Amino acid sequence: MKFKRILLKLSGEALMGNQEFGIDNARLKQYAEEISEIIELGIEIAIVVGGGNIFRGVQAEKGGMERTQGDYMGMLATMINSMALQSSLEALNIQTRLMSAIKMEQIAEPFIRRRAVRHLEKGRVVIFGAGTGNPYFTTDTAASLRAIEIEADVILKGTRVDGIYSADPEKESNAIKFPKITFKEVFEKGLNIMDMTAITLCSENDLPIIVFDMNKKGNLKAILKGEPVGSVVSN
Repeated sequence: MKFKRILLKLSGEALMGNQEFGIDNARLKQYAEEISEIIELGIEIAIVVGGGNIFRGVQAEKGGMERTQGDYMGMLATMINSMALQSSLEALNIQTRLMSAIKMEQIAEPFIRRRAVRHLEKGRVVIFGAGTGNPYFTTDTAASLRAIEIEADVILKGTRVDGIYSADPEKESNAIKFPKITFKEVFEKGLNIMDMTAITLCSENDLPIIVFDMNKKGNLKAILKGEPVGSVVSN
């Protein structure tokens, strides 16, 4: 087994399925089932979910709303997604803990690093909500930060695309796939896999990222069995 503890980053858009907005229950169930399969491998799992299917702070700013207010609204959107994912996992009898970077005592524990690590050691899936708790930071940065804090072995970034390409493969048919690429090359080529703050954090802390198609059944388990799925970013 390659990894003992992972951080899975899911985009909010991925939860939409084929809808234009909100949460697709079938997609949520599929993700929960995929996660349950890797729990059986004895892997410790932490998850960060985006909120773009419900609200984006950057979009709010374009509409004239103050960026800080928009970002806090985006953090609340990530909590809605996190609660939905938690429910789907618990429906499969998986023990979970939801931790929030913003105090919400009625629905989530506050994020405390030592407590998060203890939950993971006990075999619980830990979901980190509300980003970093700070405006101007994306959920990609939150994923990198939390992964470093809990000493995860890797970030698995689940997307709709099967890896990292020279251009958007959904728009350009001649885009070239990079099965392996360095953080330095990501910077030089200006590849948009995560925002630069997140990439810098991973690079400086020698934390690899695997970008893969989360919607293809079995991909998550295949990665954790050491199969060459998606694209690997490392130093």
